[in-house]
This record gives sequence, C-alpha cells and structure tokens, in this order.
Amino acid sequence: MIRHDPLMLRVSRIESLSPTLRRIILKSANGEPLPVAGPGAHLSLTLASPKKVYRNSYSVVSFSGDHYELIVRRVEDSRGGSAFVHENLKEGDLLPSTVPLNLFPIQVGSRKRLLIGGGIGVTPLLSFAKVLQESGDRFEMHQFVREDEKEVFENLVQGVGSKNIHIHTRRPKDGEIQALLEEQPLGTSIYMCGPDGLMAAVDEAAEALGWPENHVHREVFGAAGGKPFKAKLAKSGCELEVGENQSLLEAIEEAGVPINSLCRGGACGECMTSLLEGDPEHRDHFLNKEEKESGKLIMPCVSRAKSAQLVLDI
Repeated sequence: MIRHDPLMLRVSRIESLSPTLRRIILKSANGEPLPVAGPGAHLSLTLASPKKVYRNSYSVVSFSGDHYELIVRRVEDSRGGSAFVHENLKEGDLLPSTVPLNLFPIQVGSRKRLLIGGGIGVTPLLSFAKVLQESGDRFEMHQFVREDEKEVFENLVQGVGSKNIHIHTRRPKDGEIQALLEEQPLGTSIYMCGPDGLMAAVDEAAEALGWPENHVHREVFGAAGGKPFKAKLAKSGCELEVGENQSLLEAIEEAGVPINSLCRGGACGECMTSLLEGDPEHRDHFLNKEEKESGKLIMPCVSRAKSAQLVLDI
C-alpha cells in the first residue's frame, strides 16, 4: 500500500517564473491548519490525468503557516508529472498529498553548512538558506545554472539577502569542487541537490579529502527511465513489462500488487524489496556498497535491471 496521509490541498496560485519553471502555492482545501514543513521537507502529490495517476515528490521551498510554496521544472523528457503540472494544473484544483516528509533535515552541531545545487536542485537549498540566514548560522551556497536562467535564479535567492550565495552560469571545472571543499573549516557539513554528475563530483571530492560520511547529505528524487525489462513477482504470480519511461515501482502498482513507498526517490528505504533472481542496476542512495554487491535487495522506485528479467520476492 502507498502511504498517503489524509491531506487535501488546493492550488491557490500558479506563477510562471520562466518557460520551464512554475511556482505553485498550495493551501488547505478545508481551511484547517497545515502541518509544519521544516527546511528540507517535501510533499508527495497525487496528480490525476485522464490517462494516468502520477505520484510525484516536490521540495517545499517555503512554508508560511497557511501555504506551501513549490517550484516545478518542466522536464524535457518528462514521464508525465512535470508535464501535467505545467500543462494541466490550474488554480483552484484539488490535490491529494502526504503530510510534509523530511529525509533531508538540517543537522545540528555543524560549524558551517556548505550548500551545493544544480538547476532545480535549488528548491530544498532555498529552504535551508532562508532558515540559516534568519538564525545567523554560518553557511555558503553555490548554485550552478544555465546562462539563460541566471536572472531567474538570482531573483529566487534575492529574498534570502545573503552575500554568501554564489550563482555560477556553467558546470564546475575540473578540480573546482575539491578546491571548494578544501577551503572549508573542520566541522562543515555539505548539503547538495542537483544532477547526478554534480553530486557524484561532490561525493568523489569529499571521499578523496576524507570527509566523514555523516557530514555529506543529499536530496534525491531519482529518475526511473531506461531500457525496458521484465519483472516477475514470485509470491503474487505476476509477470510485468516495465517500460522505458516507467519505474519498477509504478509497474508493480499498476498491477495492483501492494507495496510500501514513501519518497519515491531511492532515499528512504520504504520500498526496499528482496531480489531472488536477476542483475539489478542500483540507482538508490539508501543501500550501502555491500548490500548492492550482494544482489539480494532492490529499491523499485528508482532501480532497474541490467539483465532481461528480475524476480522479486513479493
């Protein structure tokens, strides 16, 4: 079963920030107080189109007590969710949602926070920057964006009012991330969200410099696309075809087989499933190296198959 807490939201306002970015303001549909969304929290929304129901997670950029603010990018190769938000969502629409979930909170006790983002990965980092600025905590933020979106992102961070925010209109140069980490004082924690390549570069630099793993944090809403493959559900007796623009989790759900899920991005571990046969392509950030190498577990929300078929113990 998918865990959706009883929260119904109404689209109060939609604002176009750029051809590919929309700001969405969500309020309570029944006028009741909204659950608090702390920095790093996200909502998992149910988006119902005439053809399909999408369940997408979006970071809460800000929470003011009576509304949640989201910013959604129209992804070029969208599997449906972001396209729905940009093409079909209207002011006044009702959206079922989970309560705010937080797998990416600000950890206490850090001497400094280093925020590194790319593109729409700015959304959780904006919530961090606002709180850190208000509290007077030490932080530094580096955001990498396309040249044509520089002004948009400058406007997004303008409200934070911090001189510690740097907008880069290019990809990081070789060695630049490592040099940035070398400049940080002991006790600094990293928080990152963005393209896989950017986060991999941060991970590699942190590992090379000996940073403690518990000082490196990331927010991931993983992509599920890839080559089609087959999946057999041993206990349920189902055989599934997983399409190139479909996640294994979505295929299981569409077959009507109960399975837990929460973040839908490979970070929380809620959908972790035993794997009986097949060679998985791990894309999650939950299983450790040994667990992945064992080939006995898989996160269906983001991971796929290297082999023609996977056999799951469900």
